[in-house]
Amino acid sequence: MFGDMMGMMGKLKEAQKKVEETKERLHTVLIDMKSHDEKVKVTISANRTIKSIDIDDELLQDKDMLEDYLILTINKAIARATTVHETEVAAVAKEGMPNIPGMDLFK
Repeated sequence: MFGDMMGMMGKLKEAQKKVEETKERLHTVLIDMKSHDEKVKVTISANRTIKSIDIDDELLQDKDMLEDYLILTINKAIARATTVHETEVAAVAKEGMPNIPGMDLFK
């Protein structure tokens, strides 16, 4: 029984390490999001760090419109990045989890 517990702890540590490595790798996964007319482009990492914002000169004439464009496009980018992040981390966590009765959170 004790040996099983030690083995499980080792597997949990390994799973945790893989999750951390995945989170690290997600810094390099870039997602490009554009407004419907491509006047605003946002690049964000899968860890939800904005890498770049490109704004069409035409939008610089209208502050309110520019703000609306930025909010919509950045929120869409964050939503996409969050989905990618959670999917990747959940897949690694599930793969590395030992089969513990009652611990089916990751299934």
